[in-house]
Amino acid sequence: MAEVQKTTLSGELTQRFIEFVMMHAQNAALFLGQIPNPKTGEAEVNLDLARMFIDQLEMIQEKTRGNLTNEEAAVLRNTLSNLQMAYVEVARERGRARPPGAPDAEATQPPEPAEQRSAGTPEPSAPTTSTEPEPESRKKFTKSYGP
Repeated sequence: MAEVQKTTLSGELTQRFIEFVMMHAQNAALFLGQIPNPKTGEAEVNLDLARMFIDQLEMIQEKTRGNLTNEEAAVLRNTLSNLQMAYVEVARERGRARPPGAPDAEATQPPEPAEQRSAGTPEPSAPTTSTEPEPESRKKFTKSYGP
């Protein structure tokens, strides 16, 4: 009988965890403009708040690694992936507008000439021959999911 109660409790906790993840996902989607604001009925975009909710879910994923059921881990992983992709798309649509003082992943890269930007297809960059030393923090791949 104790095992049945433990299973029931475990099922309830799994459901609560999934509801917690979905609540955070809805808040992030609200601030990504995917869900209209319930008060105004208008879609609003606030990338800083959306990023905060996404970062919180990422923190939960890190802190609970190895302690989640397969179902919980899958819901969290898929939710995070979808939100991160949506964040990147919205950030690109908004012209990568960033608040003053916010770190910019592209700040270390020189601006592209207008001809290259309008081409539509990114070209591989040639090695630079400038006399300035290349910054050490320049990386090809980062864990970041957007600006």
